[in-house]
Amino acid sequence: MSQVKHDEIRRTVRSAYGDVAEASNSAGGCGEASSCCGVSDDAQINRLISTRLGYSQQELDSVPDGADMGLGCGNPRAIASLRSGETVLDLGSGGGFDAFLAAQEVGQEGHVIGVDMTPAMVSKARDNAEKAQFGNVEFRLGEIENLPVADHCIDVIISNCVINLSPDKGRVFREAHRVLKPGGRLAISDVVASADLPENMRNDPYLHSACVAGASKIDELEALLDAAGFVDIRIEPKDESREFIRDWAPGSGVEDYVISAVIEARKA
Repeated sequence: MSQVKHDEIRRTVRSAYGDVAEASNSAGGCGEASSCCGVSDDAQINRLISTRLGYSQQELDSVPDGADMGLGCGNPRAIASLRSGETVLDLGSGGGFDAFLAAQEVGQEGHVIGVDMTPAMVSKARDNAEKAQFGNVEFRLGEIENLPVADHCIDVIISNCVINLSPDKGRVFREAHRVLKPGGRLAISDVVASADLPENMRNDPYLHSACVAGASKIDELEALLDAAGFVDIRIEPKDESREFIRDWAPGSGVEDYVISAVIEARKA
């Protein structure tokens, strides 16, 4: 894929999720302007979506209003086994939902960094952090292919339905490996391709921003993680996810081609 195509995809995704952030500021959700992973313009529906993804009611009640935007395809914290005092990096942190939950687990001695390439999302997350007085969380503007994070300073990387959006996943994993401490780990929920996507789906900007068109097959992701230097790689598809993936683009049949998966790996 050419650099021009990479940049075009990034612009499309940045625009779509900028619309999500702006619409949520005025109406509580995505509205009609966006095409993201199952998000709604109704806060109650977003809570229902997150419950289906594996979040508890207690978790949903513990984050600032507006942080849960119904974006995601799983619960990466459920596999992260976060510990007090750890430093966590959230790739594609959006409104800060997973970052705020992680902050509660690592405590005041820990630290959480959220990175997002959409200025409106970073602004929204910072506002949420200030309102709820989360002093151990910060949000940085940047691309996950070029992380604004120093080498070897992160214990755990989490991410929720974001890496599929990147046109250069190999670089994402190399950057993740760079910033992790030795022994650091990945705990990711993302969408993978369970079959070859038709060309019309691959080239559909709507379906790319909807977390479908950019999905890679499991063996491709395993090869990229291995090439980046990761060990103990595990990718586990979640068959039950097809039920909610169907709602992302009703009538398109996307659930026949992509599926949510848990992705874990470790830096040696």
